[in-house]
Amino acid sequence: MRVLSIVKYTFTVAGLGMLIGGFYSFNSTRVFLSDALTTQGKVVELVRSRSSDSITYRPVVEFTTREGLSIEFASSSGSNPPSYTPGESVDVVYQASSPAQAEINSFFSLWGAATIFGLLGSVFSIIGFSIMLLARRKRKKIEFLKKNGVPIKAEVTSVAINTSLQANGRNPYQIVSQWQNPATSKVHVFSSENICFDPSDYISGDEVTVLIERNNPEKYYVDISFLPELSG
Repeated sequence: MRVLSIVKYTFTVAGLGMLIGGFYSFNSTRVFLSDALTTQGKVVELVRSRSSDSITYRPVVEFTTREGLSIEFASSSGSNPPSYTPGESVDVVYQASSPAQAEINSFFSLWGAATIFGLLGSVFSIIGFSIMLLARRKRKKIEFLKKNGVPIKAEVTSVAINTSLQANGRNPYQIVSQWQNPATSKVHVFSSENICFDPSDYISGDEVTVLIERNNPEKYYVDISFLPELSG
C-alpha cells in the first residue's frame, strides 16, 4: 500500500538524517575537546526552559580563565529534575580563543546530543530498512511465483477486512479462498494481497487463480490482476 511505502521512506530518510546530525555533533565535540582547557566552575543559577509540554532546568556556570577573565555560560543541556544545584562545583572545558563557548565536563553535556541522535537515527533507520527489505523479499517472491508458480483454481469463501492494518482511518480488504490438495486431501486457505477498495463487485464466479510453489502450497500468490486499478 502507498501508506506503507511512505512510512518506509520517511523512517529511512529521518533515520539517516539523525545519524548524520549525530555524526556532526560527535565530530564537533571531538574537535572542541582536542585542544580544550579545563578548570573549575560554580553553578550560579538554574534557568527554566519550556519545550512543548516539558520543563527542563539548565545550569548557568561561572568560571575564571587562566588569564583571569570571569566567564558565565548556560549549559547546552538541561534536565528535570535538575542535575545540579546552585553553588555546586563542576568541571568546565573551554577554548582559550573563545572562552564563552564553554561546557560542563560531563558525558551528557558533551556527548548527549550525539548519543540521542545516534540512537534515534539507528532505530528509525533499522525500521525503515527492515520494511524495505521485507517489501523487496515479498516482491521477489511474487515475481518468482508469477513466473514459475503452478496455477490452481481456489474457491472464494469471503472478502475479509484486514483489521491488523489501517491507512487513513480505513482497513484494507483481502480475498479469502480455499483449495483442497488432491494429493494430500488437505485444505489450504489463501489470502490475497491487501486491496484498498471492496473487490466484491469485481469477482466473477466463485473461483480465483492462485499460483503456488510446486510441492509447497504454503508459498502462494493470489492473482488479483483482474481487479481494476484504483484512481489517484
